[in-house]
Amino acid sequence: MELLQHILVYLTVAISFAYLVIKFILPKKLFSNGKDNTKACGQDDCGCH
Repeated sequence: MELLQHILVYLTVAISFAYLVIKFILPKKLFSNGKDNTKACGQDDCGCH
């Protein structure tokens, strides 16, 4: 039973660490889907949103 608890703790820590690395360290361009994120109001920011 103790071995299972250790495995679950290490797995949780690894998932948490991977989430933090993906969220804060890796650039967002790596995970973009290639769609163009243009705003509805055109080229300049009109302040409408």
